[in-house]
Amino acid sequence: MTRRELAHWARQPGQVLVAVAFPVMLLLMFGYLVGGGRGVPGHYVDYLVPGMLALTMAFGLEGTMLAVTRDLDKGVIDRFRSMPMANGAVLVGRSAADMLQSALALALMTGTAYALGWRAHGGAGAFLGAFGLLLLFRFAMLWIGIHLALIAGKPELVQAVQILVWPVGFLSNAFATPDSMPDWLGTAVQWNPLSRTATAVRHLLGSPGAEPGHTWAAVAWPLALLAVFFPLAVRRFARLSH
Repeated sequence: MTRRELAHWARQPGQVLVAVAFPVMLLLMFGYLVGGGRGVPGHYVDYLVPGMLALTMAFGLEGTMLAVTRDLDKGVIDRFRSMPMANGAVLVGRSAADMLQSALALALMTGTAYALGWRAHGGAGAFLGAFGLLLLFRFAMLWIGIHLALIAGKPELVQAVQILVWPVGFLSNAFATPDSMPDWLGTAVQWNPLSRTATAVRHLLGSPGAEPGHTWAAVAWPLALLAVFFPLAVRRFARLSH
């Protein structure tokens, strides 16, 4: 199933290019056009980059969501049912391809950030740990997206469902510190799983705005979300494909 999804990349390289280039465009836009970082200590790019890396892991789910609903809508799943595979194999294969694309996007964004003057101040272990947290968060968001796509059922409804991701992304500390926000808003931002991941990544990379003690939350939140949405998605997929 993963090889099948990767084969689609060769036939539709434009979609992969857009998916990888979009977060880089966001980084450049917020770093140079919208940047300011009210309440952010130090150089704003040092604060922005980890936040943008975390934000990228929450966005761009529509490719996987569309692929899943398209297979259901076109009857491709009916052909897979005649093959000896588990119900969740199609979903796992698609998510594996998405994770490869996400890792590529992280590598490209990191290279762009280095060109902008950003530097990671932790060691190699901290750097890998930060990327591990980012990919874990992506994996959790991916299964939420898959479950919502299966609820939507049709490719044309996926765009409407994808809009639900935007409040999660922007109601976070990706661009500004919660201290610069109203108290009620800052509290909501601090509880956002994306904020926990961004703060833990900042701590591991030695960026400003880093607070120790958030790594456990950056691990616990995605695992809790996976424990809920992974079985829900597989169960719903099994019902829809029968």
